[in-house]
Order: sequence, then C-alpha cells, then structure tokens
Amino acid sequence: MSEYVFKLPDLGEGTVEAEIAEWMVQVGDVILEEDPICAMLTDKAAVELPSPVSGKVVSLAGEEGDTVTVGSPLIVFETDADGAAPSPDKPEEAAEPPEETSGETENAASARPKQEAVETGHSAGKVATSPSVRARAREAGIDLAQVPGSGPRGRILKADFDAFQASHHSAATRSVPTRRDGVTEIRVIGLRRKIAERMARSASEIPHFTYVEEVDVTALESLRAHLNEKKAGGEARLTPLAFLGLALIRALEEFPQCNAHYDSERNVIVQHEAVHLGIATQTGDGLKVPVVKHAEAQSLEGLASEIRRVSDAARENTASVSDLSGSTITITSLGRLGGVVSTPVINQPEVAIIGVNRAVDRPVVINGRVEVRRMMNLSSSFDHRFVDGYDAAAMIQYVKDLLEQPATIFM
Repeated sequence: MSEYVFKLPDLGEGTVEAEIAEWMVQVGDVILEEDPICAMLTDKAAVELPSPVSGKVVSLAGEEGDTVTVGSPLIVFETDADGAAPSPDKPEEAAEPPEETSGETENAASARPKQEAVETGHSAGKVATSPSVRARAREAGIDLAQVPGSGPRGRILKADFDAFQASHHSAATRSVPTRRDGVTEIRVIGLRRKIAERMARSASEIPHFTYVEEVDVTALESLRAHLNEKKAGGEARLTPLAFLGLALIRALEEFPQCNAHYDSERNVIVQHEAVHLGIATQTGDGLKVPVVKHAEAQSLEGLASEIRRVSDAARENTASVSDLSGSTITITSLGRLGGVVSTPVINQPEVAIIGVNRAVDRPVVINGRVEVRRMMNLSSSFDHRFVDGYDAAAMIQYVKDLLEQPATIFM
C-alpha cells in the first residue's frame, strides 16, 4: 500500500483558490480512476474534478463551503503499489460475486465485486451525479438513492432524473390542515454564496438607472412563426431571444458606451467592439451567465444555436470556464414568468443589462382604433455613472424600433 496526495490543480483564468462546492466521495470510499470526486467553485464556474488514481479515500481537505488554495492537498488516497484500488475493509459490504460465465477468467471474476460496488453510483451512501441534479432533487424532495443511473458506473444523468421525476409525479392530496412548526437551515455556500456576494456588490457599488419601454412584437412574432413553419420536424425553433440579441447587437453599433466594462482598479471604461453576449440562465445550482462569444459575427440561426448551446451547457453543468466568462452585455429573461416589469441587476463589470418581460395580447389604440396586439416590455438597467439616462432611453428606443419593424434588423 502507498499514499497518494492529490493537490488542487490550477483551474485556469488565474485562479489562486477555489471553494469546495460538493464532495462526491467520503472517507472510506473505494473508488476508481476517473470517478468524480468533487466539484470546485471558482469565480467563474463549477469545475468537476475526477480522481487521478484508483484507491481508498483516507482524508478530505475540508467541508463543503471551505476554500482551498491551488497546490494545497485536496484529498488523500491509499493505493496499491500498482495504482489499483484496494479491497474494501469490510468484505461483507462488497457486492456478491457474479455467476461464472464462459469466456471470463478467474481474475476478472475476482475483480468484479470491487467494480460493481462503485458502478452502482451509491458508494457509501453518496450518489454520483452533478450538483445541478442534486439541487433539483432537493427542491423536488426526491431521494437520489432511488433514481437508477445510466451514466458511467451508475452516475445519474439529467435524463435519468427527468425520467424518474416524470414517472413518479402525482398530484399531492391535501388532508385536514395541520399545524407545522419546523424550520430548515440551509448553508449559503457554493454558487449561491457567489451569487449573493455579486448581487450585493453590484447593488451597493452601482447606481442603477432602470428604464422600461413597451414593444409591439406582433410583426416579429408573425415573422418568427413563418420562419419556424419552414423548418423540418427535428430542427430547433427560433426563439424571441435570438431576434432580441440581433437587434441589440445592431443598436450597440450606435451606442458603444453600453457595450463596455468599468475597470475600477484603473478607473477606466473599456468599450468593446466585439459583442460577447451574456445570457442569464436559471439552473439547478442557481443563476449562471453563459456567454455567446462574438455574437456580432453570428447570423440569426447561428445566434439562436449558440444561445441554446451555452444555456443548455450551463443547466447541465457542462459549461467550460470560457463559456461562463467574458460577457460585455447581458440579456436576462424569466420567460413565461417574466411579469410586467422587472429591475435587472447589472452583471459587473458590465454597465448595462437588458431584461425581457412576458409578451401578452392586449388592446392597443392605433390611429384612433382599438386593436389586439402582442405587447412585451423591456426592463433594462444601466450604470448611471457612465451611461446617461438620455443615452439609455435612446438605445432602448432603437431596439424597440428594430423589433417593431423586424425586417430592418437584417438591413
């Protein structure tokens, strides 16, 4: 037997430390090389780390929520000299040996119990899955130990959880009301703590100027429906977000002061020619902002495709650090929950954020006549230190004109 100390590696983007977002193993677990051992949270993303060796977990660096510096011991393994995983201390806890089948060697049969103990995905009561799936399970009150996993070594994938939730969903029946006195304490750690810190810093440091404008998207919705009708059955449909993104890119050519970062250390405004479009996305772990890089170089279809890709990656916790950093301006939307008006919080170091509210049919007076039109509000916030109210309003009016006459978006 030998001891292997795994130190926190450099996670990129100049990271010097990271927070332990989630342990996927515990002391005493016997795991295989490449099994996921933990998720580490940097300022940009949650990074899942695989085990570099097969072995038994001897010690962990700390608890979830603790911070570990790059190069410090993260986890200690006990391994065989050849790197193979040692047998569990208690043989009776290992899986039963499989029946012999033709073509299997004696060595393969003897090694199977150790592997099957891991492949269930529930080693020592810890279920193998992503932080986002774990968060969704907590919200739904689902015991992940009951969910069959189809991933490597029994890992529960997003599709596994969705299928289990759908098959076990039933309307809750209400009995006679009863008194409830319990409380639940939830530690504010991981991504939730990062979100809290960023929101508090943005609200305290930036004087937000919020501007709301209603937009008649009747023609836009007609064009979108027409384009979607021409798509084949398996093709992804165009969403309003793609049209808004394209209109915003056009507007930023006229209002470059809104496509900027404020470098507080140097006291400099950095205006960007490239539009790296942040898409605020709700995930099981909390709010993330994946980024469509060089959105200004995308067609409508290309932009729609990239928005889907980065948003899906954020929800599935597969987004890279690059996918979650570098935005120059952000769009945020609550979809069908968009309400009438919202007050978006600026994503520092940006100076502007565009909020999308729900589109609804309502009566509107046009040329003295009442017509039913599809109306949607844009609720946007600007850093009033660097974007004057007049310029903020003028930019949103520019976007409004493009959306109300959608053909001009492409001119």
